[in-house]
Amino acid sequence: MVLKMNEKISVIMGIYNCAETLEEALDCIVKQTYTNWEVIMCDDCSTDHTVKIAEKYVIEYPNQFVLLKNDENKGLNYTLNKCLKSADGDYIARMDGDDLCAEDRFEKEVEALRKNPKIAIVSTDMSFFDENGVWGKTYTELYPTKESFLKGTPFCHAACMVRKEAYEKVKGYSISDRLLRVEDYHLWIKMYAKGFKGMNLQESLYSMRDDRNAQGRRKFKYRINEAYVKGYAIKELNLKKNNYLTCLIPILKGMVPSFIYRIMHRKSLKSS
Repeated sequence: MVLKMNEKISVIMGIYNCAETLEEALDCIVKQTYTNWEVIMCDDCSTDHTVKIAEKYVIEYPNQFVLLKNDENKGLNYTLNKCLKSADGDYIARMDGDDLCAEDRFEKEVEALRKNPKIAIVSTDMSFFDENGVWGKTYTELYPTKESFLKGTPFCHAACMVRKEAYEKVKGYSISDRLLRVEDYHLWIKMYAKGFKGMNLQESLYSMRDDRNAQGRRKFKYRINEAYVKGYAIKELNLKKNNYLTCLIPILKGMVPSFIYRIMHRKSLKSS
């Protein structure tokens, strides 16, 4: 594989009702030490001032920001696929409209892909923050294997950077109600099933907003979706059939009262 030394990054962003946080998120991209990037935003029918904020960046940086719009609310899977159709970068990166990332995130992810030509997916550890500041972080596996998918998604979706050919090989995100909130988990399984591999940088280059609003979005139906995708991983990655019992774990977690789950969730991410 011939490695370019000035690869272009296409950042795909589905934006929806994130007016209060979008400007701070986009500023993180503008300030990146790696400067060969474009941002493809697609608004999923926001009802606040999200579009106005996005349009401000398109006007200020016309060669680097693009704004698309859905005619009706379609969900993240559809929205990101729409962004992918307009992306012409060598690498596809993600960013959410309510999160933050380090100024050298792109630089370090590009470096990892240059040094590891057999790796198609690069993500990072991430910190969690709310109105009171940083309260926890992830401790990811350096080189996830097929068995890693039994525990859940091994990569932080919003922090990832992926070779474009991996997205093309699996035809992007699959669109289904069964995949809502687990579209990334399903995506990585498809890529691993096609022979692609990934790695996680062992430092927090991404900060995810995890406050009460985020907790409120964790509905039981998404736990069922997670169980479905876990079963899909076992089938597509040819894992042992006795692992189907692990599909019950998301459902059992979903049955835990929300205030107890919140305590468990935070405790697990504060431990080393």
